[in-house]
Amino acid sequence: MDKIFLIGFLIPSLPFLAFFIIVAFTKRFKMISALISITAIFISFILSIMIVLFQIKNPAGYLKYDIPWLYIGNLKMNIGIIINSLTAIMLLVVTTVSLLVQIYSIGYMKGDEGFSKFFAFISLFSFSMLGIVIADNLMQLYIFWELVGLCSYLLIGFWYHKPEAADAAKKAFVVTRFGDFGFLIGILIISYLAGTFDILDIENFIKSGNISEKMLLLVVILLFCGAIGKSGQFPLHVWLPDAMEGPTPVSALIHAATMVAAGVFMVARLFPIFLSSPDAMLFVAYLGAFTALFSATIALTQDDIKRVLAYSTLSQLGYMMLALGSGGYVAGMFHLYTHAFFKALLFLCAGSVIHAIHSNNIWQMGGLHKKMPITSITFFIAALAISGIYPLSGFFSKDEILLSVLHSGNKLLYYSALFTAFLTAFYMFRLYFVTFSGQGKEHAHIHESPAVMTVPLIILSVFSIFSGFIGLPDKEFSIHKFLFLDHPEKGHFDFKVAMTSNIIAGLGILFAYLVYGLKVVNADMLRKKAGIIYTILKNKYYIDEIYLFFIRKIYYTLTEAIKWFDRHIVDGAVNLVAFLCRWAGGKLKLTITGKVQNYAMYIVIGVIIVILVLYVYQPDVMNIFAEVK
Repeated sequence: MDKIFLIGFLIPSLPFLAFFIIVAFTKRFKMISALISITAIFISFILSIMIVLFQIKNPAGYLKYDIPWLYIGNLKMNIGIIINSLTAIMLLVVTTVSLLVQIYSIGYMKGDEGFSKFFAFISLFSFSMLGIVIADNLMQLYIFWELVGLCSYLLIGFWYHKPEAADAAKKAFVVTRFGDFGFLIGILIISYLAGTFDILDIENFIKSGNISEKMLLLVVILLFCGAIGKSGQFPLHVWLPDAMEGPTPVSALIHAATMVAAGVFMVARLFPIFLSSPDAMLFVAYLGAFTALFSATIALTQDDIKRVLAYSTLSQLGYMMLALGSGGYVAGMFHLYTHAFFKALLFLCAGSVIHAIHSNNIWQMGGLHKKMPITSITFFIAALAISGIYPLSGFFSKDEILLSVLHSGNKLLYYSALFTAFLTAFYMFRLYFVTFSGQGKEHAHIHESPAVMTVPLIILSVFSIFSGFIGLPDKEFSIHKFLFLDHPEKGHFDFKVAMTSNIIAGLGILFAYLVYGLKVVNADMLRKKAGIIYTILKNKYYIDEIYLFFIRKIYYTLTEAIKWFDRHIVDGAVNLVAFLCRWAGGKLKLTITGKVQNYAMYIVIGVIIVILVLYVYQPDVMNIFAEVK
């Protein structure tokens, strides 16, 4: 057991050590810095496999180890780790994707002045996410949670000399603060009530019925605010598309295995707490379904290849939240697991295209299949996977989500999820056909990316094809048996749901092929017929403009009013007191003559005035003097 605990501590520690070594010693040596970072995450990957193998032998158990850190009254804070099936699968996902992204980055970031700094930040990012995964208490989880936010700021704004990148980094940092503030308040409330930050102790406290339903609902919603910010749920989704201003490997890491996954993982880690409040679960499900559909409609109209994938990520995250809110713990985590591979693959393929074309605009692409066959084929596999086509990985996890929603009895959410599946297939293959099929543009320099970039694509494509088979029910390696909970979900397969989802996805692909592949349906005609709807979708429902209106017209106006009040009323009152003191001092100094007789006169006059005042307003005092006399 001590060996497992040591492994658990080493997995996040190694990337942090790589970050320290690069920053302190090897910053000038680019390739050495890259090798240190990759070696560290590779060892963490091997150690994660060891954790998974240990957990396969003990699927229903968990290990927990902590040491005292801080005492505040009766409140105890520890630093520790928890090893269970959820920890194991997330460690594997994070280290696998991070390793492949870092290998890919050697080719993508070649020649960049900040090459070593990039790998230092990537290592710190991996450390922060792995710290979230192993945290056994809410305060420790929150510390790493904020570190992930800091790393995203550093990586999104990596090319800070570009105003767009600097603005995107600040936007991500500020927007997620709103959700993180609610998350912190929720942590403080439940920890105060339970008298501990320990997650398992808090779960037992809630199960014992020591908290009212209304208070529990408030706490769970506040905790979920953190997931709304980090995982880009509506209305705090606006930072995620702008995060595309960072290098493409950063986009792959953020959108696949680290930052956005943190919110979904947090809900899964605290699932027994969420499950204790049915109203909160319903809120999670509806918000997830809305975010999934809302983001999918925007992705239909975007022209930037990375922004299409960004809104796709938002939609898939909504799918995961829908599953968790519907009680589908395994379904949500299963989709997080499969999504990490095909979404990382999609972003890295996009990076390969951008590396060749030097443009993000899909209408400047076309006909790339012949010149970039590996990128084209692997992108096609990832597009099939995210569309949920059998037998690729996305089919199995999406089918689990649909079943979870269907079994929850909420038909509205179920049909919303099906329609979202249709839109997903359509916009992904719109992207594929526009980018890789048809007549190529005049780009004489286009060629396939180097092996250091294409090998990770091939590996991820293998995962995108086969990783879904762990969802097969009633198998020894089934994820249902691996992700054991107090109320474990039984694996099941519904042929009707599977056929329905495949047919719907197939129709989406067929429609995209007719419009953008064969072009028998005119895309311009569809845009004209859509009219104002297309304009609204193209402009992302004007959410950013609405926020800017409130900030500039209402918030700034309010702050100007507060500034005027502070300058003229508060400062004015202070300045008035100072003026009166100066004026009174100026008048009083005239009485300082240096003549004793004048001072005696002032004293006599003062005494007379005091006596007169007392005589008029306090006659009882004068009576006392008379009696004394």
